[in-house]
Amino acid sequence: MVNENLLRAFDIVLAISLVGLATMLLLAKDLFKSVVMFIVFGLLMSITWVRLSAPDIALAEAAIGAGLTGALLLRALRQLQPALISASEADTRLNEE
Repeated sequence: MVNENLLRAFDIVLAISLVGLATMLLLAKDLFKSVVMFIVFGLLMSITWVRLSAPDIALAEAAIGAGLTGALLLRALRQLQPALISASEADTRLNEE
């Protein structure tokens, strides 16, 4: 059997990782990094649900939260890239004048 202290330490590291990742996610300036951190957050949440003995919720979190939502956010970001580049160029031109 697995040592209880080892599992408790894993749970603490998992909780700290989730809080730290959520903070980094909210403070990130780059949208692509934010989306990638969101996907990683969903995967860590699915591990958390497994540790809480909820494998059905863990599977849904991994499939919907990390997989489907992450893919949709990446697609939206790809479609927004030209608009974001145009906006940053316009800001640069305004700052030069």
